[in-house]
Amino acid sequence: MGATHVLMVTAFLRFRSHQLCLYNFASHESADHKDMNVARLHTHLDRLEADSMRILRETVAECRKPVLLYSIGKDSSVLLHLLLKAFHPAKPPLPILHVNTTWKFREMIEFRDRIAREKNVHLIEYINQEGIGHTDPVGDPSRHTYVMKTQALRAALAEHGFDAAIGGARRDEDPARAKERVFSLRGAGQRWEPRKQRPEPWGLYNTRLATDETLRVFPLSDWTELDVWLYIRRENIEVVPLYFAKERPTFVRNGALLVRDDDRVPLEPGEKLVSKRVRFRTLGCWPLTAAVESDAADLDGIIAEMLDTRESERAGRIIDLDPSDSMERKKREGYF
Repeated sequence: MGATHVLMVTAFLRFRSHQLCLYNFASHESADHKDMNVARLHTHLDRLEADSMRILRETVAECRKPVLLYSIGKDSSVLLHLLLKAFHPAKPPLPILHVNTTWKFREMIEFRDRIAREKNVHLIEYINQEGIGHTDPVGDPSRHTYVMKTQALRAALAEHGFDAAIGGARRDEDPARAKERVFSLRGAGQRWEPRKQRPEPWGLYNTRLATDETLRVFPLSDWTELDVWLYIRRENIEVVPLYFAKERPTFVRNGALLVRDDDRVPLEPGEKLVSKRVRFRTLGCWPLTAAVESDAADLDGIIAEMLDTRESERAGRIIDLDPSDSMERKKREGYF
């Protein structure tokens, strides 16, 4: 491990320790100390919020036709909340885009449609019609992801002429995303080349685009999973109920605990449905998203779990476990 890598890891661990201390002190200290540390915690969240809203406003100001990518998960819920807050009381000056693989949990689609109505936002749903019936998330998850997510996203952005796609990815999720810029340059075909990314000193962003170039913008880059949940609690943001623990019909396949959402995936010999109290840390296509056994039925329970976990939330994404199909490779092809 090089010296630079050691310094980066050390800095992250110190930040994480400081973050946990803020929450622990705010939860368990005496009244005076609790008030002081709650204020410090809110200051931390306030800074993240302000930075994210500045990035959203700059994207709208500098880009010709931006769109917000909405995957229906917790990060997307925070991103939508920030968008609404950044332009309040006006209606957001851009649509939200959901790339639907047709394999999302039914609760996710119901939640998406209701939120779009209640928030009065322009929702665009895109489905790669050419991939329906020709991909199998169970038999070939890599091809399913490429056709129904990557190709679909590239086609949707090209069809509508969007020059900037705002997403909820965070640097703490994956090493490939840790290398991502806030304003990430994409070349022809929406492809990502790490060596061609632009420097962003002091939060100064270069939004100039040549022909065939576009941007992916990540306002939550500096947030952590814990930050997201603390902000959701503070702002009272509604999220999909799948994040909260309850009894659900589960089965185990290849070591992954899956929740059966419909009958398109038949049980194999030896498999059986068992009711277990589970929740999800990340959400995607249901045959490719593993649940975790949990008793966290509310936000405080989730935050308490975050303080103890040392495993990335993306450990529940089965597609990420394929060593031949890394996040970096998918991003180079145009993935989220």
